[in-house]
Amino acid sequence: MVIPSPFVYWAQTEDAVSLKIDLKNVNQPDVKVLENKVKFSAQGIGARGQSQYEFSLDLYSSVKPNDGDNLPAVMRVFDNRVELSLQKSSVSWWPRLTAQPQKPAWLKINFDLWKSEDLQDSDEEKRDIMKDYPGMYDKLHKEELGYRKEDFKKVYLIFYNLFQAIGFTYALAVMAVRYYKLGYDSVKDTFEHVGPAMKFLHLMQILEILHPIFGYTKGGPFAPFAQLVGRIFVTFVMLGCEPRMQTKPVVCYLFVVWSIIEIVRYPYYISQLYKKEIYFLTWLRYTLWIPLYPMGILCESVIILRNIPYFEETLRFTVSMPNAWNFTFHLPTYMRIHLLFLTLPGIYYLMSHMYKLRVKKLKPKIVIKKSK
Repeated sequence: MVIPSPFVYWAQTEDAVSLKIDLKNVNQPDVKVLENKVKFSAQGIGARGQSQYEFSLDLYSSVKPNDGDNLPAVMRVFDNRVELSLQKSSVSWWPRLTAQPQKPAWLKINFDLWKSEDLQDSDEEKRDIMKDYPGMYDKLHKEELGYRKEDFKKVYLIFYNLFQAIGFTYALAVMAVRYYKLGYDSVKDTFEHVGPAMKFLHLMQILEILHPIFGYTKGGPFAPFAQLVGRIFVTFVMLGCEPRMQTKPVVCYLFVVWSIIEIVRYPYYISQLYKKEIYFLTWLRYTLWIPLYPMGILCESVIILRNIPYFEETLRFTVSMPNAWNFTFHLPTYMRIHLLFLTLPGIYYLMSHMYKLRVKKLKPKIVIKKSK
């Protein structure tokens, strides 16, 4: 059985931390104040009604513990709350209450007593801080919500990038093992064994267009869209809908190129989320694209070009007149337009974009030495 935690409201001064525990009708609470931890347990009426409540907080810094007759922590029990005052071991302002950056959902700010290093009340009389600083309430709430939301973003992005890295590593490993066992004969069956995984991984990559839109990553959505639209078209239309193209060697070459690009890109993104600069990984990320991007786009173009006779024969996805919508669409014509007007500008845009990033990331750092 999980024992619920009460709502706890905290505030601080330079030398003390106060906790207001939102419990009614509490009788003889069990409180332990250690150097870096506070434990609380009591029967009372809280958000879950009459129940046993408890919590444990690992504090950001040390406080003076209750040791024998030495009782620096002061507890007061009221009918509708329990108040606990802790003395800091050293005079300082804490950026947060807990040692961990993840804040429990039941821990809140006590706005009635809130002070910070930038907002100190020097008057002896009690002032209404919310009236003196009308934007402070919204500011603190936004910081709290943003703090928790930012943590959720980081966890989500780590799992997303890790999933994609594992997925493309799996695809490359399957192709490598099959080639080791069967030799060049394995190439013609590449789509059969790796195609479903590639489809799923590229569907997941649609999220990368949404990430900058919703503020999960920096930059705009056009760069990931420009890279992904060609891959989606090739994977689902050119290969998924034409079995005769699935056995061509160019499919294996394309999947190998895509996999190598991604098993470097996604670990690099993970390292950036942890703010760890691994130079070799950064160098790979901003160097491998020089041969691999042109090779990948060349393979995509070959697949589209060789598919034109097949789609002229089958007329798949072609809409002819007359019809209820009074509309016509000829897929082979679109494929020619795609090669002429989208592929060449697309490779120019991607190569220019990556070149600018490479210059920015790999440029030598200039160290200015001060003369003595």
